[in-house]
Amino acid sequence: MTLTTTNQPQTLEKMVAGHKVTLTPEQADAFGRELDELKERITADLGERDATYIRQMIKVQRGLEVGGRALLFGGIIPPLWLAGTTMLGLSKIIDNMEIGHNVMHGQYDWMGDPAISSKGFEWDTACPADQWRHSHNYMHHTYTNIVGLDRDIGYGILRMSEDQKWRPYFLGNPVYAFLLMVLFQYGVALHELEAERIRDREISLSDKREIIQGIWRKTKRQTLKDYVAFPLLAGPFAPWVFTGNLTANLMRNVWSYMIIFCGHFPEDVQQFSIEETKAETRGQWYFRQVLGSANLTGFFPRRSARPESAKLFHILSGNLSFQIEHHLFPDIPAHRHAEISVEVRDICNRYGVPYNTGSLPRQFGTVVRKIVKLALPWT
Repeated sequence: MTLTTTNQPQTLEKMVAGHKVTLTPEQADAFGRELDELKERITADLGERDATYIRQMIKVQRGLEVGGRALLFGGIIPPLWLAGTTMLGLSKIIDNMEIGHNVMHGQYDWMGDPAISSKGFEWDTACPADQWRHSHNYMHHTYTNIVGLDRDIGYGILRMSEDQKWRPYFLGNPVYAFLLMVLFQYGVALHELEAERIRDREISLSDKREIIQGIWRKTKRQTLKDYVAFPLLAGPFAPWVFTGNLTANLMRNVWSYMIIFCGHFPEDVQQFSIEETKAETRGQWYFRQVLGSANLTGFFPRRSARPESAKLFHILSGNLSFQIEHHLFPDIPAHRHAEISVEVRDICNRYGVPYNTGSLPRQFGTVVRKIVKLALPWT
């Protein structure tokens, strides 16, 4: 994007896939107005349909967890262990992606139900909810893909932008990415710690004492629950319960990592500099959200996907498969994003703004390629 440092709106320009994308200040304002009108219309329509949906998701998640944990108690029989582990893994995915993430965005605060209030909800993962609400809801969604402000660009571990200065440390990019994937709940838990600033001696550990204490309390509780309490309850079947819980957490970690990275780092997703966004208007903010995001059609291209399998895919992704719509409207119930996406794509097409979408294998393939490429000093 080309912007001057004045406070006057400027024409936006960005090279995407070898093509220049341009929005004049007038076009950006009109683009923003259309998206604002869409949001207002959907917000005014929220009601029982949405309340029923989230309550059904909570019921499904709890059923999967209870059923999965019960089957793991008989895990000495391989089919029971496999079924129990799968059910528990799915329950953790739904709890994190479709319930926890979306509830903590305030998508259901209008219901007035304290059980699903964004301010009091706690999820089944190592990251404390209060820290997540700051690092994700505020920092990431305000400064999406602005290098130097959005800490989701690399999570303080990876080099995910050419604008990040290369250091020999980044030769390990693929290794760090793999470790982050399998340990994703702990990577997210450490996000608010700002470990890279501690490493570079910008701040000290003592500056983050309260953050560390919060991470320790939550991680300890999660560890005791999954790896001590439930195995002990199983008595002689403790090893099967322990390994089942470990595998279920791994399922959740790998799946969450893939969905989130595919929404932020595939080919042609753009990053921005602080300087570029200084005079940003509402329409320009929307422009950045679209260019800084990517959607997923499912495991296959949209034309090949069966409707029922695609619907399940979107539920398990927390509807973050519609990352563009989520970045545009983070406080609208995510199950609405599929229907919203039709209009968002039409608006983008009319203003010549690229709408990045593709299958999970395709998008993840480009993410892996970027991780490897950015490990090298000449990129």
